[in-house]
Amino acid sequence: MEGPRIGTVVRIADLGLDPRIPATLEEQGITELYPPQAEAIGPALAGKNLVLAIPTASGKSLVAYLAILKSVLKGGKALYIVPLRALASEKHEDLKAFEPLGVRVGLTMGDYDRIDPNLEKFDVIIATSERADSLLRHRIGWLKSLTVVVADEVHLINDADRGPTLEVTLAKLRQVNPSAQVIALSATIGNSEEIAAWLSAEHVTSEWRPVPLKTGVVFDRKIRYSDDTKKELTSDLDDVAALVDDVILDGGQALVFANTRRATESVARKLASTVRKRLTEKDRDALSRIATDLVAGQEESTSMGARLGKCIEGGAAFHNAGLTTEQRLLVESQFRKGRVKCIVASPTLAMGVNTPARRVIVRDLNRYDVNFGFTPIPVLEVKQMCGRAGRPKYDTVGEAILVAKDEDDVDDLIDEYFKSPPEPIESKLSSEPALRVHTLATIATGHVTTEEELFGFFGRTFFAHQSPVDDLRAKVEDVLAFLQREDFINARDGTLKATFFGRRTSDLYIDPLSAVKIRDALEDDRDGEFYHLWAACSTPDMPKLYLRRGDYTWVEDKITAEAMTFPVEDYEFMMAEVKTATLFQDWIDERSEDEVTRKFGIGPGDIRRMVDQGVWLVYAMAELGKIFNKKKVMPLTRLMIRIQYGIKEELLDLVQLRGVGRVRARALFGRGLKTLRDLQKANPGDLARIPAIGPALATKIAEQLGGKAAMKKLAGQAELGEFG
Repeated sequence: MEGPRIGTVVRIADLGLDPRIPATLEEQGITELYPPQAEAIGPALAGKNLVLAIPTASGKSLVAYLAILKSVLKGGKALYIVPLRALASEKHEDLKAFEPLGVRVGLTMGDYDRIDPNLEKFDVIIATSERADSLLRHRIGWLKSLTVVVADEVHLINDADRGPTLEVTLAKLRQVNPSAQVIALSATIGNSEEIAAWLSAEHVTSEWRPVPLKTGVVFDRKIRYSDDTKKELTSDLDDVAALVDDVILDGGQALVFANTRRATESVARKLASTVRKRLTEKDRDALSRIATDLVAGQEESTSMGARLGKCIEGGAAFHNAGLTTEQRLLVESQFRKGRVKCIVASPTLAMGVNTPARRVIVRDLNRYDVNFGFTPIPVLEVKQMCGRAGRPKYDTVGEAILVAKDEDDVDDLIDEYFKSPPEPIESKLSSEPALRVHTLATIATGHVTTEEELFGFFGRTFFAHQSPVDDLRAKVEDVLAFLQREDFINARDGTLKATFFGRRTSDLYIDPLSAVKIRDALEDDRDGEFYHLWAACSTPDMPKLYLRRGDYTWVEDKITAEAMTFPVEDYEFMMAEVKTATLFQDWIDERSEDEVTRKFGIGPGDIRRMVDQGVWLVYAMAELGKIFNKKKVMPLTRLMIRIQYGIKEELLDLVQLRGVGRVRARALFGRGLKTLRDLQKANPGDLARIPAIGPALATKIAEQLGGKAAMKKLAGQAELGEFG
């Protein structure tokens, strides 16, 4: 279809789609396309590859949704790739609105070694880029029948950690299924046309926003806007608090970005006292109940949860990776409902999660890099943060304000961040860890079978589009030599074939160097619990805890106590591995969540993420144990479950029950209910009286154990109120 004329209003009902689609969108209040959507919809619905690079909240996703729906309702199948789990859940909810049309929508994240056979039944599958890569590694047949592939936040190809996986996944999907339409969505970046050329795609870019953005810099409570207008804040508070107070007085909300977790907490705590004065009595009561429920609802109470609750009572909140997923979702939902008036966040909130505010304040424009010290935050990232300003349907204008440290910086910041284009994105595929991982996966899946084909594949990547592929050749040859030396592949006369070890490593989704370290630990005679925790923590796949000044003495004592005398290249780096392993040791020794967060200087959310990674690596160790040391498989499997729940071995039986975690299992054990058999024999009323259990969970436990008579008795006791 032809594109619309400039200024033409394009109604969704006039696009020639199944009439149920515009009807569903009309229920959401969406009947017309924004100008950049209107420009992009022609190639999108025509099945052409498309790169759409427009500001946040300008409706990128809707263009992709319409292309998906048109294709799927004609028998097609779509894969929607996102960078974050939170974003995957958001897109899943959006697309589920179309299920009454007969569109089956699935979501897949994590657990890279198992592929749900039910995924094939879905018409639209939302996946993180790592999960999409995992699907390719497991040679899933339905990937060849995809008609649409959407890559959301495609500018994250620039990210050193996630970028190579997204880049390689797109290159493979295009090679496996060249007829599939590729739609790449991005913020406005310096070289979106270069990505379009790589993907052989139509290119649509625009600075248009549904809510106009007014940008400026504040110093000493005076705002200088990019359009040379000015505003003086009447408050005598500091700049950030004055900006927040001003926008709340005007009926709006604020989103403040700070560069460290500690800063998000301290700034939120200070702002809560300011914001609280502007709350209505109704808001105060509602927020007090929310804060109380937040603290009481934790299975394990933590000081961070209590601190968050205190901030929420004042109408402000902090949002960082130290919070649990549930805590972050609570903050976001209460902000969207307008109860929380201000969020102080780390920059990760700018990566696509839907939390717009009338005013965005970027407090910090530098951040600490372990290699370079404090460095300026890139223009692209600041623009991503500023893009959160302005709520469609609520605000007539959004404001993005940077905070200057010195009056002389004001003009420079306006020029650098508002009048300059964002940096071009660059492929990060040439890093050695990325090449190790993706070279092995490309060979192990049979995607290539010769060196010539391997270099041909790398020639299809964004890296090769930006640089001669020969720039990679020497690095790839070094990686091939490593993979052959460590028995991941056999290479003869230019032919490449993965060994069983190589295929298993690829399927387990771990770095080959991690697999080498795990293999060495499996073949070692040592079988102590801490040794294997350290082995998992020594891999490149495990993030390390940094050493603080007060850590050196106790970490060295731990090394001595564990008789860890093996040679190491970097003693301080090994100390960081030992500190990380000690976190896992404390966790499975049932140290409280609050004790762990205090000792290691992390948040509950960090524990969850590290536990997830620890579970995965010890699972991989157990799986590779089937190749290298079968005697260690069962002990490692038990260790994996203990890490998952944070328990001593004596609770392994009890945590098999749904709803029973480390705290409740310990409560049962403490009452002499040490096994499932003990629970089957237990009096249901006694079970329900245990404070950590209660009547509802007691009923669920009885149901899981198949005790129908017990369930009936329990229900009767509940009706009579016998559990008081």
